[in-house]
Amino acid sequence: MKKQSKENLIKEASKPAEDAMKLHPFYKGKIKISSKVCIRDFNDFAIWYTPGVAEPCKAINKNKEAVFEHTNKGNAVAIVSDGTRVLGLGDIGPEAAMPVMEGKALLFKYLGGVDAYPICLDTKDPEKIIEACKLIKPTFGGINLEDIEKPKCFFVLDKLRADKDMDIPVWHDDQQGTATVEVAGSINALKVVGKKLNEASIVLVGTGAANIATSRILVAAGAEKKNIIAVDSKGILNANRKDLEMDKSQNPFKWDLCINANREQRSGGIKEALSGADICIAASKPGPGTIKKEEVLGMATDAIMFASANPTPEIWPWEAKEAGVRIVGTGRSDFPNQINNSIVFPGIFRGALDVRAKTITDEMCVAAAFEIAKTAEDKGLSDEYIVPTMSEWEVFPREAVAVGIKAIKQGIARVKYSKDELYEMAEKTIRKARDETEMMMKRGIIEMPPK
Repeated sequence: MKKQSKENLIKEASKPAEDAMKLHPFYKGKIKISSKVCIRDFNDFAIWYTPGVAEPCKAINKNKEAVFEHTNKGNAVAIVSDGTRVLGLGDIGPEAAMPVMEGKALLFKYLGGVDAYPICLDTKDPEKIIEACKLIKPTFGGINLEDIEKPKCFFVLDKLRADKDMDIPVWHDDQQGTATVEVAGSINALKVVGKKLNEASIVLVGTGAANIATSRILVAAGAEKKNIIAVDSKGILNANRKDLEMDKSQNPFKWDLCINANREQRSGGIKEALSGADICIAASKPGPGTIKKEEVLGMATDAIMFASANPTPEIWPWEAKEAGVRIVGTGRSDFPNQINNSIVFPGIFRGALDVRAKTITDEMCVAAAFEIAKTAEDKGLSDEYIVPTMSEWEVFPREAVAVGIKAIKQGIARVKYSKDELYEMAEKTIRKARDETEMMMKRGIIEMPPK
């Protein structure tokens, strides 16, 4: 990175967007449905459809749990969005959210072997979103909430998770997925610089879905809540924030950070929050310039900066380094240390689906975070390598095992397997998904784009 000019770095950073506008219309979508059963001749349709199909229907009617044996429910996830908070684009609507949800489905399949389906809803009403999720529950083994604005996203997730009839995992990737990878990155970055999580001073820039959940998972992983300082668009969260006190019934999560975090009860903005900080985790407005170089100068020696906004980080990595930061991560794959939930949700859902879990707990997220961190540590940590990349696909079955075992220990798994059995199941499913894509490319079923 140091050998290139800033102009070239910015030019390279814009290249994925240019390519996306060429290749999306070329393929007209990123996913499709394909058959998973043999069709030896047309007589097989008597098995897969009428009259043979009546027998598994009757079996499920007698015992609803049999649906996992006779259908794809156990490997199916709904990606549910209302399009109100898409990437860094904001409220762009359900149709405009579709390319993101299709991309999510592609990652689910290729990285986790999970069959995921975009469900973009034409409503902004949280009660209707909740009702839609409840109505489609019979079809899916899990629901992934995606790109729903705050504080609605908290309400939707919490209400669905609390519903005793929602006996499948309901997960909000912008909350739990992002939080898990931020924690995994923090664990390893602190190891590299020789600091401890329970002693680290942590600043959260942005108090949306991602960082609210990150604060919770950080504490569950061992961070000290009093050592966390959160900053929103109006400044540092503290007990004197009357605006948040008045709004605490609508957003109790932010008020909790006002009164139970920020040991010194600091006030001010990003600069004051970052003074002496060991880690900055930003999940805020896309930059550059959301976090300024001069605001970073006061961070501790061997500081860590995760600028996670998409599509452009809050501060360019080279600017953070110029300000004295040692380890920098972003949400992008074209910079070192991609701190992105793409290495989380495929593995977590793989593990949850394999044991037919009824929910995904914070403890399962922590187990995933530590396994992600351990996967990278096993290869050798450095300033520019603190979490695995998507290409290191062994992270996904390892993560799945950690999640599955934790679900079994917590008593929320419908079926139980050993670690070896879970690894074999996950690895086989994920390898098959990758091999299918490679085979279809080689045979021209997936057409290569023009040069």
